[in-house]
Amino acid sequence: MLGSLLALLVSLLLVGAAAMTGARFRPDGWYRELSKPSWTPPNIAFPIAWGILYLLMAIAAWRIYMADDSAWRSASLVAYALQLMVNAMWSWLFFGRKQIVAALVDIMALLVLITIAIALFFQVNTLAAWLMVPYWLWVALALALNATIFRLNKSLSAD
Repeated sequence: MLGSLLALLVSLLLVGAAAMTGARFRPDGWYRELSKPSWTPPNIAFPIAWGILYLLMAIAAWRIYMADDSAWRSASLVAYALQLMVNAMWSWLFFGRKQIVAALVDIMALLVLITIAIALFFQVNTLAAWLMVPYWLWVALALALNATIFRLNKSLSAD
C-alpha cells in the first residue's frame, strides 16, 4: 500500500515537473497580438483543461507502473516518459522562444508519441489507456490551433 501511494506521488510529481514549463512560459502580449481562429478556447480553459489532463495522465502512468513487469509495461513507460518530455518542450518553444513552426513540429511529434503510448497502455491496462484519450483529444485540438495560428501569422514565423 505504501509503495503504491509513493508511486502515485512520484507520478504526480513527474507530471507536475512537466507542467512547470506551462506555468513558466505563458501567454503574453506577443500571443495576444497573434491572429487566432474564432474557435480558440478562452484563456481560462487552458489551465483548467491541463490541470484535469495532467491528473488523468499521472493516474494512467501510475496504473502502468503498478502493473506486472513485462516488455509491454517497460515500453509503455518509455513512451510515456518521451511524450512527457516533448509535452514540456511545447510551451517553451511557443511562448518562451516564440517559435510557432518549431512548436508545431513538437506538437505533431507529441501527438504521435501519445498515440503510441495509448496503444502500448492498452496492452497493459485498459483503464490507463482510456485515461489518456482526453489528453490525445486536447492535444489534437492544440495541434489544429497551433497550425491555424501558423497559417494566420506566417509573416511572423521566421523559424
